[in-house]
Order: sequence, then structure tokens, then C-alpha cells
Amino acid sequence: MSKRLILAGTILGLAAGPVLAGGGDPAAGKKIYDEACFACHSTGAAGAPKLGDKAAWAKRIQQGMDVLVQHAIKGKGAMPPKGGRMDLSDEAIRNAVAYIVSQAK
Repeated sequence: MSKRLILAGTILGLAAGPVLAGGGDPAAGKKIYDEACFACHSTGAAGAPKLGDKAAWAKRIQQGMDVLVQHAIKGKGAMPPKGGRMDLSDEAIRNAVAYIVSQAK
């Protein structure tokens, strides 16, 4: 593989933003968080772990992205499926989870 091709792939990868293990685009997820998740995850309503609270998210993050995404899609505890936004795609939910996780690392 040529050095130019490797460099181009690296630049494109950096431009796309960091992607966490298990997928998801944190940059795209911020928009979803701001529209749908912030109401509970910014205030801690109904026991929701707050955005950026590393201690509250540590054990959750250890479960892995796939588990976190499934909890967000199916609902967990007081959180309804998809945070009550059934219009959101599973990919949008994965992106929102990626954003939330990126803020807790």
C-alpha cells in the first residue's frame, strides 16, 4: 500500500472524528443528546447518570458499547425505550451513547 494512500486514509479518519469501540459517532450524537437526552442526563432526573460524571458512568462503560446501546434502545429503569423518542433510529441512539460515553472518559 502506498504511503499516500495510508496518509489519505489517516486524514479522512481524523476528519470523521473519534469513533469508540463498538461504533457510534460522538459528533453526530451530540445533536441527538441536545435534542433528546439532555432533559434527564443533564439534571439527573429519575436517577439518570449525569453527562460527564465519570464515577457514575465508569461501571456502565465497562459493560461495553453494545450493552449501553441496547439499554438505551430498549429502556432501563425509569428511562423509556429510546428515551421516549421512538422516532430516532438505532444508529442515532448509538451515536448519542457514543457522545455521552466520550464525555465521561
